[in-house]
Amino acid sequence: MPHTDENTLPFVAHERFKAGLHRGQFRVVVNPALARPYIAHRTRLTAWLVASIALGMLAALSGSSWLGVGIAAFGVVVNRLVRYQAPKLVLHLAERDAKVYKEVTQNGVMEVRDAL
Repeated sequence: MPHTDENTLPFVAHERFKAGLHRGQFRVVVNPALARPYIAHRTRLTAWLVASIALGMLAALSGSSWLGVGIAAFGVVVNRLVRYQAPKLVLHLAERDAKVYKEVTQNGVMEVRDAL
């Protein structure tokens, strides 16, 4: 294991991470405060939210008020649910895609450490 000071972590390769994650070889910490904006950006969540609210307003203005409220509420609920589940989504994406893994580990969204 390479020498590191207390502010840096040794880099774990994606293949090793993927192979050892389910065997409990690593301690993974996902920062929820950074995971939420990362997932929102990656899934274009804000655009989906604005589109659902706009469709809901359009339906409400055209006479289907309950349908419009339902569409807008659905968009808000999905937005909240995805943001709430963001840390799990980051881990899921990082396990399956090496580019995502590299991005989230280098930007501090996720830390991977060897389990003791």
